[in-house]
This record gives sequence, C-alpha cells and structure tokens, in this order.
Amino acid sequence: MMALKDILYRVSINAVVGDTGVVVNALEFDSRKIQQGDVFIAVRGHVADGHEYINKALEQGAVAIICEALPQNLIKEVTYVEVGNSNEALAIMASNFYGVPSENLKLVGVTGTNGKTTVASLLYQLFKKAGYKVGLLSTVKIMVDNKEYKATHTTPDSIAINKYLKAMNDVGVEFCFMEVSSHGIHQKRTEGLRFEGGIFTNLSHDHLDYHNTFAEYRDVKKQFFDALSSQAFALVNVDDKNGLFMLQNTKARKSTYALKGYADYKAQILENQFGGLLLKLNDSELWTRLIGSFNAYNVLAIYATAELLGLEKVEVLRLISELESVSGRFQYLISDENITAIVDYAHTPDALKNVLETINSIRTKNEELITVVGCGGDRDKTKRPKMGHIASALSTKVIFTSDNPRSEIPEAIIEDIEKGVEPQHFKKVVSITDRRQAIKTACQMAKANDIILIAGKGHETYQEIKGERFDFDDFKIVQEYLKLLQK
Repeated sequence: MMALKDILYRVSINAVVGDTGVVVNALEFDSRKIQQGDVFIAVRGHVADGHEYINKALEQGAVAIICEALPQNLIKEVTYVEVGNSNEALAIMASNFYGVPSENLKLVGVTGTNGKTTVASLLYQLFKKAGYKVGLLSTVKIMVDNKEYKATHTTPDSIAINKYLKAMNDVGVEFCFMEVSSHGIHQKRTEGLRFEGGIFTNLSHDHLDYHNTFAEYRDVKKQFFDALSSQAFALVNVDDKNGLFMLQNTKARKSTYALKGYADYKAQILENQFGGLLLKLNDSELWTRLIGSFNAYNVLAIYATAELLGLEKVEVLRLISELESVSGRFQYLISDENITAIVDYAHTPDALKNVLETINSIRTKNEELITVVGCGGDRDKTKRPKMGHIASALSTKVIFTSDNPRSEIPEAIIEDIEKGVEPQHFKKVVSITDRRQAIKTACQMAKANDIILIAGKGHETYQEIKGERFDFDDFKIVQEYLKLLQK
C-alpha cells in the first residue's frame, strides 16, 4: 500500500481531480484484475484502448484513475489524474511502487533484431559461474537468481518488470540482464528504469507489421540508447551500419565490437565447426562450444560486457569457454545414423540466412541440407517471400510448413513464402502444412551424414492455431522421429 502522490513522483501530469493523498493497494492496467482500493491506468494499446474500460475498473473498486483524457462523468470519491502518456506514467509509477528496484542492482539491456536472447542468457550463465547472484528477463525464461518463472513476452509489462526486479532486490541479486524489444521501448515499458548499460546486436527485417517502416523500427531502438545516462555504457556492433547510429545522441560511455571493421573489441574466427568455434578475441585465443559466425558476435558482446562490468579478462575468457548454448538457439543432436538435426529460433530473413550460411560453411557439401521452415500468422507478411527465397537458395531440400498460424489460414501463409522461390529452386521445395508431419518427412528423407535444420520456433513449446495453444516442441519431435527411424 502506498499514497498515490508518492507513486506519481516524476510522472508528467496535465490535470488532477480529487485527492492524491489516497492510499492505493496495487497498480493495474487490466480492468479485469482490478480489486477494491487499486489504481487503474488506462493505456491505449495496439488492439484495445483502456479508456473504454474505466467504468468497468470503477465497478470493481478502483479508487484512482490515470488516463490521457478525463471521462465526462467524474465520480466525487474517485481521484482522476490526466497524463500525457499512460504507458510512460505506468512505467514510472511501477518503478516507484516497487521502490525503484533498478537502482539497487546493475541492470543491462540487450536490444537488436537477432541475438538478444543468446546474449542476455549467456551473460546470466557467465555471471552465475563467476559466483554472483544474477537475474534474467528474457524471451525464454525469467530468473530471479536460481528461481525460474515462465516468460510470456520478450519485454514484460512495466508492472511485471519492476515486480521481478524487486524480487531480485529481496534476494540480493547484483546483476540483471534484460532483453529489450522494440515493442517494449515503443510502449515505454523501460521508462523509470536505471540501466548500467545497453548492448546493440544488429538490425534487420522484423516487426514491420507493428512499426510500419524500417526507419521507424530503427529509430525506436535508438530511443533506448538516447535515454542512457552518462554513468552507463553503450556497447554496439559496428559491423552493422546502424551501430554507430545508435550512439549518435547517447550520453553513455561508448564502446564498439566487430569481426570485420575497426572496434574496441575485435574477434577473428580461426576455426568454425559443429563442435564449436576457435576465436581470437583482441589478443587472446578462446575455444567456445557455441557455433557459427553469428555466435562469434554474441561471444564478443558477452566478453566486452563482462569487462565493462568489471570482471577480470582472464576469468572472463575461462568462463566463456564453459558456456552452453541457449535452448532453441542452434541446439543440435546427432543420431546413431549420424544425421545432424539442428533446431533454431531463426524467424527473420537475416537470422535464417546466418544459420544456413553457418551450416554451409561447416558441411562438406557431400551431404544434404534439409530445411523445415514456416512463418508466423498475424505478423509481418513482407518477410515471407524473403524467407522462402533464402531457404530455397541455401538448402538442398526445403519443406515449407506452419509456424504459429494464429488466426490466419496456414496454406495462405505457405503460399506467401513460396512466392520467394526462384524457378531454378522449384524442384527442391515441398510444402506440408502440418508441422509435425513436415519434421517427420525431413527425418525420413535424411540419410547418414545429412543435416536437418528446423527453423522458426526454437525454444517455443507450443503451436498457436486459431487462438488455441497446443503442446509442440521442435526439439522433442525431431528427437522422437530420429529415434523411431533408428529402430
């Protein structure tokens, strides 16, 4: 419980009607969850407008309303606060309500199109191995030191973020690594948080269903770096042309990393195989179990971040060599028949290209590379033909299938993907709507030494069809079929 006026500290307020001294029990932006004595924040969402649910919140016992436009009929006993941006107000209020928990630990945000989960998760692993109490806010899971919670979004809502950070404070967590999505930045979920540093991995084609243009998507990412303080660090990949753009207006200490260009932290790939990578990091050699050039970038980001956070260079190198790959990120198994199956979250054109180019750089070309891939429904449609083009050009055989069709017709999504296939690759391609059947077919097609890539869903353990979620785990399914084939 806290007085509303204390929760509103640092919130930009346009008007107040009523008493801000009222004590509230909890913050809520979902009217269905409101209980007696709560404050309701009316947020304008991508799908629904919270202002339409103010009456519902009042019926359920809300004693205060935060909104961008005051209702016409005001209730005398209720406090109304008009703000310029409800999302921003919600984030700042959540931080205040939970005691500004981000100031009691070192919070590092990771943003970019690809690599966010890997970088955040491996930093969590590394700092745990170094003996620290660590937190993680990621797509795959949320960790409050050793306690695991299920993740529902790349960047949780503002209340959840601060609630988890407070829980981290309570158990003495010193470092927290957090994925920061473009949706999260745009919806102001990171407002009110104090970041020790920010990492930019790369920028490629994604989420244009939400951001409309690539420039808008890029500019939203930049807002995160613009907001960093002079006490924070900003670490960016300058092999990506957007890396230096992210640094233009930041007050943070600037650091760069690269494999190709000049940078503060530089890596060179000495060996690249299915067993791992041999890298030269600045002046030191390092073996890692992580695979592929995209993971060389991830390792470099982790190495640089650990140094910027004060860990000893020799210890960082030792710890990186012990790190294990993240669930659904180039996760592989080799069957008794010597068939290699790889499951990867690659769901953007750039990520799919990276994974396929990595496999092609390692394989001998005497074996088949069979790719199973689809695209999500109700998401950016413009990337579908690009995914089809890349998969068919860089694989020897391709099965187009369903990802999470959501409310769309799966066959229509597959037709969009097929549009990107060039005529010379038509014979490589087959389409199987049922994802389980597609994976089974790939396993049946594969012979000794062949490689199967199952792309798009990675760590996800469900498939979403017509608003329903069904249990579905790519890794378990391919494991099951390869074992069946061995009998």
